Amino acid sequence: MSTPTTARPDLAGPVMRKRSHPLRWVAGVLIVALVAGIVYAMAQAKIIWPDVANYIVSPNMLQAVWKTVLLAVISQVIAVVLGVIVAVLRISANPVANKAAWVYIWLFRGVPVLLQILIWYNLSMVVDRITIPSPFGGALYSTTTNDLMTPFMAALLGLALNESAYMAEIIRGGIKSVDHGQVEAAGALGMSPARTMWKIVLPQAMRVIIPPTGNDFINMLKTTSLASVITYEELLRAAQNISSRNLQVMETLFAAGFWYMVVVSVTSVGQYYLERAYDVSAPGARSGSASILRTILRPPMRRSKA
Repeated sequence: MSTPTTARPDLAGPVMRKRSHPLRWVAGVLIVALVAGIVYAMAQAKIIWPDVANYIVSPNMLQAVWKTVLLAVISQVIAVVLGVIVAVLRISANPVANKAAWVYIWLFRGVPVLLQILIWYNLSMVVDRITIPSPFGGALYSTTTNDLMTPFMAALLGLALNESAYMAEIIRGGIKSVDHGQVEAAGALGMSPARTMWKIVLPQAMRVIIPPTGNDFINMLKTTSLASVITYEELLRAAQNISSRNLQVMETLFAAGFWYMVVVSVTSVGQYYLERAYDVSAPGARSGSASILRTILRPPMRRSKA
């Protein structure tokens, strides 16, 4: 009958002990104390919180939310379209187009956006009338600058043109991130430069373009507050108009801040899923260039004869 063997202590492996992190506990306690202090201070502040809730759902504030989102979306769409055009001109081999795009970016990125909005809003001081001439004589469109340059139009031009300069650099960086071999392969297949840019380069550049574009759009939502200077009734202007009647400044500002947080949060969620859609490293995602070329070179489906 064999006797059981006992494990030798000198042959046992090292004992794994969980490392303590006292600084994490200290940091956690400090953060909790800071949050508790802020909550206590806000609870003791002279703010009528039920009125804040009432202003959040007031018709003027809800209409201002719509105007804010509308201005931001239209400005961003125009900025993206102009940004693509300027980025393509910026990398063009044509020296005139290249320099013109550089001057465009230098000008609209260098002048503060608030100053641009004010210049457009006061354009009637230097231009009385805006006319689009017709090649056959007369004018295709003619109107006074005061009638055309409404607060919405001035804010739209200021925000869109300023953002388009940044978008041009973002898109140019995305285009440069695509391997030049993709362009050479598309040229070998007989694709035109425009079709190569639209079908090959831009789809692959999207994974580089989308993250900063999403961040810029979130910034655009907040930058619309500058339009309040020229009396466009977005969220900040609506809050100022309400507080000028009842003198509840902080209550209306907190209501406007709530809606800014809502629209920014919704945009952040959309940006997250959009980035996932273009992330080639995500589970189940195929290689970007392989997927694009496979789509382009796929032969057309033939109908089977009955």
